[in-house]
Amino acid sequence: MTAPVNTRDYNGLTIPTAGKFEIDPAHTRVGFVARHMMVSKVRGGFTSASGSIVIAEDPLQSHVDVNIDAASIDTGVADRDGHLRSPDFLNVEQWPHLTFKSTRVLSVSGNEFKVVGDLTIRDVTREVELDVEFEGHAKSPWGQEVIGFSATTEIDREEFGITWNQALETGGVVVGKKVKIEIGAEAVRQA
Repeated sequence: MTAPVNTRDYNGLTIPTAGKFEIDPAHTRVGFVARHMMVSKVRGGFTSASGSIVIAEDPLQSHVDVNIDAASIDTGVADRDGHLRSPDFLNVEQWPHLTFKSTRVLSVSGNEFKVVGDLTIRDVTREVELDVEFEGHAKSPWGQEVIGFSATTEIDREEFGITWNQALETGGVVVGKKVKIEIGAEAVRQA
């Protein structure tokens, strides 16, 4: 079986040749998981994300730039989503976007990489490290070259100024501090 056009070998992994890829919003999900009332987990995501991935000649010099529409947060519960958009949490009126800009890529092994970058939420920027899995490269039935990847990380929401909470009678709080971020994405070659 031959590899798709515009690929090359990198340490035994077939990756795309250098170029720019735009994130495909129809095939991308930026999700999150947070503890609720110390006994369960609430899952949600953002329905609007855009950005680019530039694959460099040296794959470790590649970079990612992502913009997420904060108001697109969706947990499936309208009242909760409204609260998450409010000044208690994301304050989307004042800070309408969350952004991620990579600063370096570290190769781990096989198709797994670590991508380090600056995550900005509510005008607060912190360095985060994403565990990224390169899912592959293909040509769509419409002739477009696409790449896929998944990524995860965990942040402390309070480090981004999201400190709202309520104490529970039984001990603990309504919302956990740690938030797991889960991303699944496709991107289409532009150049």
